[in-house]
Amino acid sequence: MWIDTHCHLDAHEFGGESLAVAGRAGEANVGMIVIPAVDRHNFALVARMAADAPNASYALGIHPIYVPQAGEDDLATLRQAVEAALADPRFVAVGEIGLDYFIPMLCEPAMREKQEYFFREQLRIARDFELPVLMHVRRSQDQVLKHVRQIRPAGGIAHAFNGSFQQAQGFIDLGFKLGFGGAMTFTRALQIRRLAATLPLEAIVLETDAPDISPAWIHPGRNSPEYLPGIGAVLAELRALSVAAIREATAVNAVAAMPRLGKLFGHLKLP
Repeated sequence: MWIDTHCHLDAHEFGGESLAVAGRAGEANVGMIVIPAVDRHNFALVARMAADAPNASYALGIHPIYVPQAGEDDLATLRQAVEAALADPRFVAVGEIGLDYFIPMLCEPAMREKQEYFFREQLRIARDFELPVLMHVRRSQDQVLKHVRQIRPAGGIAHAFNGSFQQAQGFIDLGFKLGFGGAMTFTRALQIRRLAATLPLEAIVLETDAPDISPAWIHPGRNSPEYLPGIGAVLAELRALSVAAIREATAVNAVAAMPRLGKLFGHLKLP
């Protein structure tokens, strides 16, 4: 079984097809799709979608792109929503949270400060409830590592990882997994492919980030969780392993990163 550890199945690009897309992914042996929230306005939607799709689970968090319009009440709402969601077995993490230093507006000093404040507060929520985090680390790996070292949530995933080997080791040393997806399928993505080929396999999980970061054979079209097996096949080729070995290892790694998945898939043994 494949596990897509990061997929925005609720995104408007899917229109009314989200459940059908999840169904097609299931037919492709994608046994679980983790749907992260991005702000308070889709908390209920991702939870409902996970309830309706047999192969879906969800996370709750405020994405850095949505921080500019967020306020203290959003953080209070998140804390309340996380506490309530603990009773739902399909709730698996706090996310998507993190820092984005790629978008110019988010790089302005005041907005960098606000992003860091929201990130730290969400790390505290995760730590308080002993939950892993799904982290956005675009152009911000060192800053994310700094805050995680200080607050120490219960592990999680550095999503769409595209940093250095040193930064990768920093996350691994803190117990985090690294998410690889469609970007790895482009032959020109030399650094990402080197990381995917040489990092410890037990540190790697797979994701689509659908509808974004589509693989080479779909680009620039809409990404979908049903393409995860093809992404996994590229990882298998890069590592000279069988597709079955990659499927099993990355699924086990996903459960290690998000232990609440183990309640849904108790047959997956942790390393």
